[in-house]
Amino acid sequence: MGVTERMRDSEWSQLMRAAISGDQSAYQRFLTEASRALRAMVRRGFGSTEISGSDAEDVVQEVILAIHMKRHTWDQTKPIGPWIVAITRNKMIDEIRRRGRRTEVPIDGLLDILEAPGQDDASNTYDAGRILDGLSGKARDIVKSIAIDGYSTREVAERLGMSEVAVRVQLHRSLKALAETYQEKQSQ
Repeated sequence: MGVTERMRDSEWSQLMRAAISGDQSAYQRFLTEASRALRAMVRRGFGSTEISGSDAEDVVQEVILAIHMKRHTWDQTKPIGPWIVAITRNKMIDEIRRRGRRTEVPIDGLLDILEAPGQDDASNTYDAGRILDGLSGKARDIVKSIAIDGYSTREVAERLGMSEVAVRVQLHRSLKALAETYQEKQSQ
């Protein structure tokens, strides 16, 4: 890991610690910076595959949602970079598997990978259900379909009779609403 990556990792770790403590502006800054880096990482990782830009963006959104929903599993005594890389790598592999291809996802030069701590499936399902209770109708369906059930934006758009852009917009709005709800509960 180079000096720049260590500095970024240290800064992101500090931002996420502050966010977990309830600092909304730190969380917004973390998500903004991480999203930019994730887009580059996912595009680079899918560079030798047939996965398009819009599908790569779907993976980025899935990673952001996973980070949001599982941030409590990050060990705050360790750097956040390897945890993010592990989530990203797993989401990229999931996308490739959905397409029926077996391939390696290159991550050389990004960060050393550490295994993210696991949780049992029942606990994950319960937590996800509680979080999604804050949404209704299509918003809940979109977030559940993409983040939990693993469908692509295209598949969800076709099933709901919406455009892919409309599904992405709804996903972003829903994630923002979930983040605001979470922050309100944390401040109580």
